[in-house]
Amino acid sequence: MVAINKKRFGLLGKNISYSFSRGYFKEKFESGDYEGCSYENFDITEIELFPEIVKENQPEIKGINVTIPYKEVVIPYLDKLSKKAAKIGAVNTIKFTKKGKLKGYNTDYYGFKKSLEPLLQSHHKKALILGTGGASKGVAFALSELGIDYIFVSRGNKENTIDYSQLNEEFFNEYHIIINSTPVGTSPNIEASPAIPYDFFSKKHIAYDLIYNPAETQFLKNAKAKGAQTKNGLSMLEYQAEKSWEIWNK
Repeated sequence: MVAINKKRFGLLGKNISYSFSRGYFKEKFESGDYEGCSYENFDITEIELFPEIVKENQPEIKGINVTIPYKEVVIPYLDKLSKKAAKIGAVNTIKFTKKGKLKGYNTDYYGFKKSLEPLLQSHHKKALILGTGGASKGVAFALSELGIDYIFVSRGNKENTIDYSQLNEEFFNEYHIIINSTPVGTSPNIEASPAIPYDFFSKKHIAYDLIYNPAETQFLKNAKAKGAQTKNGLSMLEYQAEKSWEIWNK
C-alpha cells in the first residue's frame, strides 16, 4: 500500500470560525484530485503563539494564509518576504520552503486588483480607502499599479490620511471609488456601517467592500440607494486564494 503524502494548509487569525478560506479549500480538495491535502484554522489569541504552531505542524504544513489581525505583526516571524510583500508591508500568504524556511507573500493586492479592474471607467481616477489596517495596504498597492490616486480615511493622524469628519461633498465629487477595508459591517454586526456621508454617492461612484459576509453590507446598501455601482469582497478572496495555492505549489 502506497503511503499518501500529507499536505496541510491553514489560516492564521483570531476569532476566525466564520472564515472563508477553510470552506473554500475544503470544497476545492473534495472536488478534485487533492489526496492527502487538508486545510484548518489556526485560531490564536496573540501572535506570540505562532512559532508554536509552526513547530507542532512541521514537516506536513506547506502553507498558511494570514488574516486579521496578524497581517503585519507576523512579518518579524518570517525568514524572508517577496518583493511585493516587502513593499506593501503586510502578508496574507506564507509558504514553507523545501528547506523549512518561511517566506511571506501578499496575494490580497492581486485579488483586489483583479476584481476591481472590470468595473473601472475613464473617470475612476481617485479612491478613498476607509481604514488603515493590514488589508488597506494591499488595496493601496493595487490602486498604485492601476494608476489610481488614493488617500486613506481614518481616525488616526497618519500620512496621506484624512479624518472621517473631513469627508464632504467636495471629496465625493473628486474621489469616485470608495473602498471599505475596515471590519465594520461584518456579520453578526450587519447593521453597522462606516460613518461617512452616503448622500454624496452617485452613479459615477464605485462602492467596494472587502467584507463578503453579509453579501450586501449596510455600506453597500447605502451606496446602492444613491445609484453607485457596488461590489463585495468575495471574488477578491477567491482570486487571492487561488494565487496562494499557486505559490504553495510552485
